[in-house]
Amino acid sequence: MSIPATEAVTPGLFGTGSTATQTTQDKDMFLQLLVTQMRYQDPLNPTDSGEFLAQSAQFTALEKMQSVADQTSLLLASQMAFGASGLVGRHVTWSDADGEIHKGVVSGVTFGASGPVLDIGGTEVPLANVVSVTDGTSTPDATTDSDSD
Repeated sequence: MSIPATEAVTPGLFGTGSTATQTTQDKDMFLQLLVTQMRYQDPLNPTDSGEFLAQSAQFTALEKMQSVADQTSLLLASQMAFGASGLVGRHVTWSDADGEIHKGVVSGVTFGASGPVLDIGGTEVPLANVVSVTDGTSTPDATTDSDSD
């Protein structure tokens, strides 16, 4: 049996998402299924009430797991927000949609539905596109001569 709430992908770390709506729909679907089972059960061979109790317990456990998943998602979003805001003033290297590598200094961060977006010299760069971060005192592309005999 497939339960859509356990298979749904989180819509966006910073978006409002439809988790609450999905959970409400799942509850309604569960209750409709339960009522339908009771309505069409054989009166000469009624369904064991323990089965209904087990289904209810499973659904409650599912709700709790979904709640934990939602809270974990919020925690991850908060960590990403704090991490992104810590990049202000740092030198970053990022790749654009064409795969080209660019460098610049982060001047600000905005938080959109898809996650933190860095402002680098007027260019909006999603945090996921950042390849490296330095404090500006060292250059990541500098080559050192390791042959010092």
